[in-house]
Amino acid sequence: MNTLTVVKIGGNVIDDSAALHRFLTAFSSLSGAKILVHGGGKIATQIADKLGLQTTMVEGRRITDKPMLDVVTMVYGGLVNKQIVAQLQTLDINAIGLTGADGGTVLAIKRPVKDIDYGLVGDIDEVNSGQIQFFLHQDLTPVFAPITYTEAGELLNTNADTMASAIAVDMVKHNEVTLVYCFEKKGVLADPTDDNSVIGELTPTVYAEHKAAGTVNKGMIPKLDNAFKALGNGVAKVIICHADELALAAQQGAGTTLRLEK
Repeated sequence: MNTLTVVKIGGNVIDDSAALHRFLTAFSSLSGAKILVHGGGKIATQIADKLGLQTTMVEGRRITDKPMLDVVTMVYGGLVNKQIVAQLQTLDINAIGLTGADGGTVLAIKRPVKDIDYGLVGDIDEVNSGQIQFFLHQDLTPVFAPITYTEAGELLNTNADTMASAIAVDMVKHNEVTLVYCFEKKGVLADPTDDNSVIGELTPTVYAEHKAAGTVNKGMIPKLDNAFKALGNGVAKVIICHADELALAAQQGAGTTLRLEK
């Protein structure tokens, strides 16, 4: 079976042009087929401020009304996405910039209102892995901005971590998939204040032990829960690592690797 690496890069790296270039250089060196899913960084907030739009965040999630959706669509699906695609072209990666609407690749539904009304935010309903696989067969590297669409043709802002996981899970139909989350930490830390306290490997049993002991940062728990869910749905392994250590992590020389029990 073909191998595929799905990589998600966080906003902190996108905000730093030098860090982004280092990351894209490492991404371009990964062997085999690959897909990149990126966040938006602070650029959308900066542009919203210039337009006189207020940004409201709840537990790190953006409340997206119609004017804010217009901004994030322009920034994520336009400016940030195309800057990344252009840089990858200079690194000999024939990249194609996409949102979930392009090629009907990622269909979503508007998030139901419960305790919080997030506005025009999408929960992923379906991934068109056949279309994505077609792009890969054309030697194209898909670069996804975190914008999805509904059956009614409405665009929605979508969490990039969730989008990467959903794409990875559906691509299992065609490939052996590794999912990599890159951000500003070296991996899952036993002590959030100590960057050298990286937990090298997590299985569900070891993860449960760390949660029970309170040694895993609470902010990391939702990401890890989703990562283990991806493993349970066929993803071969999940790696969480520093963006500067992507190449090493891909060779299992850095970061935290998540696996199911052997």
